[in-house]
Amino acid sequence: MKKILIFFILLVISLYFSGTVFAAGKCPQPRKTKSAPVDISKIDKTAEASKENGKKLYTKTAKPMACKNCHGETGTGDGMLGKALKPASTNFTCKNNMKDISPGQMFWIIKNGSKGTGMLSFSLNMKDEEIWDVIKYIRETFMK
Repeated sequence: MKKILIFFILLVISLYFSGTVFAAGKCPQPRKTKSAPVDISKIDKTAEASKENGKKLYTKTAKPMACKNCHGETGTGDGMLGKALKPASTNFTCKNNMKDISPGQMFWIIKNGSKGTGMLSFSLNMKDEEIWDVIKYIRETFMK
């Protein structure tokens, strides 16, 4: 009886961990997003940004829609809308994808959108400071 109980506990634990590994979006993800101009890609204003406000924007209030709708609660690109997009929403937890993406490049993409993807431009509805807040939240929460 003990062996069966231990077996089932180990089975549940292994299924949990394998499920969390595969729950993340594809990694690495092929991307063809246009590079930001060099002067913008070098900018990093995350030091002055508010992670708390970034979280609020990411999860609830960003316009035209909250980031989590596509990128998911955990930043893996598995949000309700993101699952249907081709290409899929960026998986912020994928180190292979995100290692070379500067804060300035992220700013450029959020502000201008990304042609050929589901990434909309947020330039009309978000101030630059709010975009930096979202970037700080993403980088400090999902890109550890």
